[in-house]
Amino acid sequence: MLNKVMLIGNAGKDPEIRHLENGVAVVTIPIATSERYKDRNGDVKEQTEWHTVVFWRNLAEIVEKYVRKGSQVFIEGRLRTRSWEDQSGQKRFATEIVADTVRLLGRRPEGQDPKNVAVTPAADLVEPATDSDDLPF
Repeated sequence: MLNKVMLIGNAGKDPEIRHLENGVAVVTIPIATSERYKDRNGDVKEQTEWHTVVFWRNLAEIVEKYVRKGSQVFIEGRLRTRSWEDQSGQKRFATEIVADTVRLLGRRPEGQDPKNVAVTPAADLVEPATDSDDLPF
């Protein structure tokens, strides 16, 4: 079975990091994706979808440091649906994307590290390759 999501979109707000009781970092931010199409009359329409994306541990800390409202990001992850009872006893559901990787796209905010930033849970920052002259073979 496969549960895989890939999005390119823009952050809907600045990330706010939380730390759970055990010290694990988590960031949840809305990501907007848009689709443009022509309707029957030939008018260009745009439809925006909002996705809730959850980043855990090291990935959360990196997102909190580098992503800002409007930042364009490429996210790979998986869908997760959770349920709970609200205060009135009503059962509620939420479908979220749990991010496995994130890559910052587009222009970087002022003061941000000039390197292209790609993050996976196994690595802090992956820098782009440099000259091939540095290779040992």
